[in-house]
Amino acid sequence: MFYNFKEIEKKWQKIWLKDKLFRAQIDPNKKKYYLLEMFPYPSGKIHMGHVRNYTIGDVAGRFKTLEGYNVLHPMGFDAFGQPAENAAIKNKTKPAAWTHKCIGQMEAELKRMGFSYDWEREVSTCESDYYKWNQWIFLKMLERGLAYKKASSVNWCPNCATTLANEEVIEGGCWRCHAKVEQKDLEQWYLKITEYKERLLEDLKQLQNWPERVLSMQANWIGKSQGVEIYFKLKGSGEVVPVFTTRPDTIFGATYIVLAPEHPLVKRLISGSPQEKEVLKFIDKVAKESKVARASSGVKKEGISTGSFAVNPVNNEEIPVWIADYVLMEYGTGAIMAVPTHDQRDFLFAKEHGLGMRVVIQPKEKNIKSADELTEAYEGEGVQVNSGEFDGLSNQDAKIKIAEWMEKKNIGKIQTHWRLRDWLISRQRYWGTPIPVIYCPKCGVVPVPYKDLPVELPKDAPFTGEGGSPLGKVKKFVEVKCPKCKTPSRRETDTMATFFDSSWYFLRFCSPKFRNGPFDEKEAGYWMTVDQYIGGIEHAILHLLYSRFFTKFFKDLGMINFDEPFKRLLAQGMVLKNGEVMSKSKGNTVDPDIMTQRYGADTLRLFILFAAPPETELEWDDRGLEGAHKFLNRVWRVQENLKAKADPVLIRALHKTIKKVTEDFREFKFNTAIASLMELTNAIYQSGADKEVFLKLIVMLSPICPHFAEELWRISGNKESIFKARWPAVDPVLLVEDSVIIVVQVNGKVRLRIEVAADITEGKLKELVLADERLSAWIQGKPVRNFILIPKKLVNIVV
Repeated sequence: MFYNFKEIEKKWQKIWLKDKLFRAQIDPNKKKYYLLEMFPYPSGKIHMGHVRNYTIGDVAGRFKTLEGYNVLHPMGFDAFGQPAENAAIKNKTKPAAWTHKCIGQMEAELKRMGFSYDWEREVSTCESDYYKWNQWIFLKMLERGLAYKKASSVNWCPNCATTLANEEVIEGGCWRCHAKVEQKDLEQWYLKITEYKERLLEDLKQLQNWPERVLSMQANWIGKSQGVEIYFKLKGSGEVVPVFTTRPDTIFGATYIVLAPEHPLVKRLISGSPQEKEVLKFIDKVAKESKVARASSGVKKEGISTGSFAVNPVNNEEIPVWIADYVLMEYGTGAIMAVPTHDQRDFLFAKEHGLGMRVVIQPKEKNIKSADELTEAYEGEGVQVNSGEFDGLSNQDAKIKIAEWMEKKNIGKIQTHWRLRDWLISRQRYWGTPIPVIYCPKCGVVPVPYKDLPVELPKDAPFTGEGGSPLGKVKKFVEVKCPKCKTPSRRETDTMATFFDSSWYFLRFCSPKFRNGPFDEKEAGYWMTVDQYIGGIEHAILHLLYSRFFTKFFKDLGMINFDEPFKRLLAQGMVLKNGEVMSKSKGNTVDPDIMTQRYGADTLRLFILFAAPPETELEWDDRGLEGAHKFLNRVWRVQENLKAKADPVLIRALHKTIKKVTEDFREFKFNTAIASLMELTNAIYQSGADKEVFLKLIVMLSPICPHFAEELWRISGNKESIFKARWPAVDPVLLVEDSVIIVVQVNGKVRLRIEVAADITEGKLKELVLADERLSAWIQGKPVRNFILIPKKLVNIVV
């Protein structure tokens, strides 16, 4: 008999929705558990990465419900963003229509997977009742001096008259019209996240249940560095170039300095020089690269000489000034001193461009006579050489002494630098939250009054992809009277970066219909913080950092009383096929809908959890689905042959399984929990289960395969949902090892299991096994040629 997954899954999805089984409400008598997966961008279809992320979360939520927790498990859509605008242009539709269509499709697919979401709490960030509170938050930040406007450089297509993201610049041209992209300075809005840098760094210590690599990524992005700002003078003009370094011990080995291509000094240095044309060409090329790629250690570094020289202040040596793609304005002063012998990146760059090298730190265990010997930079500790009066010091001591010496001679200053820069939130797009300010010729920048929020997106904006922001072409939107003096004025036509939307959505889920603020403080006081957050490692820096920033801001407003939004974080691995991440461009995607139609949602859920631990990459294999489906059918057939009473061996195996599965679920080790459930099922087939054993197996399986378990629970005579039952308890007496289970094989094939005293002798065990009547069918009177024993585990009888 095979279970009819199509009928069963539809049936239970309808019942759960009708009975509002997953509705979350404050219950002071229960311990709360707030479970959240990162909400998706509505692209129209869910992919296997979504299925994996949301299945992990769903199992955790259902398990906590069975343990007696009051679980909040919401879902929504991160619905603003540039792809919707591009789709609208391509398909001659409106971003709102395209987005809502995609949301409808994804909602249906998520429901078909049986996820336990409280759909009454659904939010979409493109709805005005959500983005009104984005605007409210922005105005609060503006009041406190945390929102401000300044000029910054953007990619600009002169033909389309619009800004372009780095990924929209293809071989130096606009992705749409192929016109050459230019750099243009625009006045744009920033949030002063740097005001929170110390707290953002210090409070990482609170996050005991975050992956270590995510904490490291956050700390590195904030980037607190103790070091020295050294003053290099340009040859000829005497103008000072400040260079920040955390390695003052290597200053005597600096053989060139490198500026970021965006450094304000560069254009003055090359003005009128023979190199000017080539350098400007290089600057344009680098401007189109992403900062992540430029900083990556795996990408070859490119650079060009400015033709100028600077003077190393510690030895008065003239050294060349270069610019290179690996130097970013966001770090330090936008200029570095290059020490190729003691920095691998500088070493590779110097080798590529034939630049000088000098050893200034000698390893204790090896004598480097010349820089020419080096095949890579020496970045370890050692003794100072070629360092003037500091020769012979350990480099750790020299760091301090050289720093103090430079400060005394006024050629440097001991400083703390931060990598973190303020957050640019302006986008010259339509499909985002309008920034709520008005520009008045008399009053200047005027905030939109709170009573006038939300500033809604006009529905009649034109979408051609050309001629600048669509908002700027809607006269009724742009032309407005100043709220202060009533003078004709104009609205801001920039919209907010979508990271703004996702920086506080976890708070909105606590009270999504609340009208008097971003969230109901009482509801947030009960549900927050998020007990378990689940999402991809690609969001380990920006999204998590911005969410932490917003949380601290809300605390400063007195709206919450905690510092950090997410107590525990799980960064799940990617889903691969043939060793590569699934993507449409590679043609290696697997459609979850097709898999659920073929095998059912429960089989897909079981496979995706069994195939690999959540934190690691998962290699897709259709054969795994076949195996998962066979296992469920095997469990289904157990109900047909239940006994009046299970034997003690099986009861003991059941309680060991309960203990193991409970521990595994709490630690998100779902693959080993499933393996234990499979072992228990095998044991049931060996000795037969009674109803009590069977139902406990079904309860343990229910978070993974909820429709399947609900049906078996109902067939077994239970009237209420299985998720109103309680997780099975362990009887500690049955875990005591005063006896052991011995697997008995005949000619290598398992034939039975017996329970014996843990201290049984080999002779007594042999006598007991051979006397067991159940073996007679397998031995059939043949002489026993060998009796192989693995103590406390296994007997193999060779006949």
